Amino acid sequence: MAKANNGLILTPMPLTVSVVQSIAQVNACDWDALAGDMPLLSHAFLRALEHSTSIGDGTGWQPYYLLVKEDAQLVGAMPLFIKSHSYGEYVFDWAWADAYAQNGLSYYPKLVSAIPFTPVTSARLLSAKVEVQVLMLDALDNIMHQHHLSSAHVLFPDEESAEVLHKAGWMQRHGVQFRWENRRYQDFETFLNTLSHDKRKKIHQERKKVQAAGVVCHAVLGHDISEQLWDFFYTCYSNTYAEHHSTPYLSRAFFIEIGKTMPQNIVLIVASRNDQPIACALNFYNQSTLYGRYWGATQFVSGLHFELCYYQAQQFCIEQNITYFEGGAQGEHKLARGFEPRPTCSYHRIAHAEFAEAIAQFLAREQQNITAYTNELEERAPYKAATTRQSAFHHKQ
Repeated sequence: MAKANNGLILTPMPLTVSVVQSIAQVNACDWDALAGDMPLLSHAFLRALEHSTSIGDGTGWQPYYLLVKEDAQLVGAMPLFIKSHSYGEYVFDWAWADAYAQNGLSYYPKLVSAIPFTPVTSARLLSAKVEVQVLMLDALDNIMHQHHLSSAHVLFPDEESAEVLHKAGWMQRHGVQFRWENRRYQDFETFLNTLSHDKRKKIHQERKKVQAAGVVCHAVLGHDISEQLWDFFYTCYSNTYAEHHSTPYLSRAFFIEIGKTMPQNIVLIVASRNDQPIACALNFYNQSTLYGRYWGATQFVSGLHFELCYYQAQQFCIEQNITYFEGGAQGEHKLARGFEPRPTCSYHRIAHAEFAEAIAQFLAREQQNITAYTNELEERAPYKAATTRQSAFHHKQ
């Protein structure tokens, strides 16, 4: 109970929980007020995924956004999906699905809170109120049992969301990614001077090869990306998947829409030769972080991937005073380019008691391997004074 200025006792408005199957059913300003400045969690980003049919019917990503309202005001939300497969998640549970199948049980559908196709750590329990966050977790349990789902999964939550999940008894799975930090470098050479001699020399050699091939790179901000350039980017993006004998998750329509609805959060780094574009790398960004997402090329040039996806992006961060560059999933080769290991996590709730116990034992063994892996990575730190630098991984552990 709370007292108003006139001394009357006010009764808090009850909280109501609901789900909607399209982000269009949520007011954009209300959603973004909860999501903050994270571009990959914005209403515009999720709406583009739906409009372009990159998610929705037939894709295995069925939107099921969880909403909490106090009176008519949105005070909590979760990006939530009912999944019929495990593609596009970057937290791999195929072995769990196989174990279910071997025992005559169905692992799919399952409930997943994530940003589709995006292995980026950010808030998942979108609310400033702990009681609302707890209420949303209770709602996940109810949805899981009501719809007879095998499990619920929260992927890449930030520290605040992770703390609530941990206290609620969800099983934690550990992971590791690589992040570059801009320590107020004056320019790219200043950054390179912090690396060991061998690493610095290798980067110089890679960049010289690209320059010797007649390649020029430049950043194009979202407002300046023409539809023709978006078409070229999509060709490059599709080529990358084709080279890996895979199919793109995202459609051309998705990129055209985000180019119109969130250009302030987009930078496309373009490589050209003889005044013709030959490669592109797409990044999203806000004031603090650059998120490297997709790249592709129509011509092979030795070292071009590193130049376009790492060095040019790092240079952009330095020029724009952006502190962090999240390079995406996997890639130990990032370590030699100044990236450092940092912990990621996911949380899991398994409905079947015996499988929950087996998975908990698996996660305990896996955690030991992850710890050993990160220790090995940190021993290979590329910086001159590696032994005096504080480890982001161990600090968070």
